[in-house]
Amino acid sequence: MTAEMVAPAWMHAQITAEQYDSWSEEQCAGIEIVDGMIVVSPSASKRHNRLARILANALDAAAGTEWNADTDFDVRLQDVPLNNRRPDVVVYRADTIDVTPTRPEHVLLVVEVVSPGSETTDRIVKVEQYARAGIPFYWRIEQSATRVPLVYTYVLDPADNTYRDGPMFTGTVKAVVPFPAEIDLSLS
Repeated sequence: MTAEMVAPAWMHAQITAEQYDSWSEEQCAGIEIVDGMIVVSPSASKRHNRLARILANALDAAAGTEWNADTDFDVRLQDVPLNNRRPDVVVYRADTIDVTPTRPEHVLLVVEVVSPGSETTDRIVKVEQYARAGIPFYWRIEQSATRVPLVYTYVLDPADNTYRDGPMFTGTVKAVVPFPAEIDLSLS
């Protein structure tokens, strides 16, 4: 085995919330922490980023003054072992804009845009983690071969902290919950 093939030491050790919180924004970009282990995410495609931005902007406009929608920041699902996810879009309470870390109780909705390589994580693993954390709504956007996005929505059942299927949208989201929003994603 050559030196280039050996994984760096940081890939073999769990990190704590305290360690992670001491890192700079640059060090935290492009990674998630799962059970204390660093998971590196490849850069998203331009189409992926465009879908996330269009959705975040539209949700932010529809959310009113109580909620903000944004992209590219951590949601701390649990401290021990550390679980930080970086959803593609997060709708969070506006009054927590300066609170770090963002916690599940600050969050109303998380959205993941599925990319090649994230299918299992976005369709199965994150759904379970977000539900267990008590986040009320989860949306998953599939990028179809026709380039018209499919949006699957889920609503938390608080009795057992699992998601129930909500409406599915093709191209244009016409959501009633968590607040009314009509978002045309077919132009992305």
